[in-house]
Amino acid sequence: MAMNREQKRAMQRAGQVDAEGAPVARDRRQPAKTARKEERTSPTQFFKEVRSELRKVAWPTREELTRYSIIVFVAIVALTMFVTALDWVFLKFVQDFLFDSGVDPTPAGAPAGLISAGVTLFTGG
Repeated sequence: MAMNREQKRAMQRAGQVDAEGAPVARDRRQPAKTARKEERTSPTQFFKEVRSELRKVAWPTREELTRYSIIVFVAIVALTMFVTALDWVFLKFVQDFLFDSGVDPTPAGAPAGLISAGVTLFTGG
C-alpha cells in the first residue's frame, strides 16, 4: 500500500500500522453481551411513578393560563381571517381574470340577475 509520510505517521499514531508500515494485528473484541430484559412494572407501580412525575411539573397559574388562552384564541382568529381573505382574493382572481370571456351570461331579453337567469334557462321562457 503506497502512502506518504503524513498518512504513515497518522496511521502509526492511531495504532493501525507499525514502524515499518505493516498493518498491526489487533485482538478482536467479543460482542457485548445483551442485557437481560427488565421485568415489567405493575400497573400500580406505573401510576405511582406517573403521579410522582406530575408533582414535579411546573403548572401555570390561573392568570398565565388565561393569558395564554387569549393569545391562542386571538392568533386563531387572525389566521382564520388571513386565510379567508386569501381565499376571497384567489376566488376573485379566478372569476374575473381566468373565466371572464366578455360574453353576458344572461339570455337576450331576460331580466338581469342570477336567479332570474337560472329560471329562464330551466323553464325555457
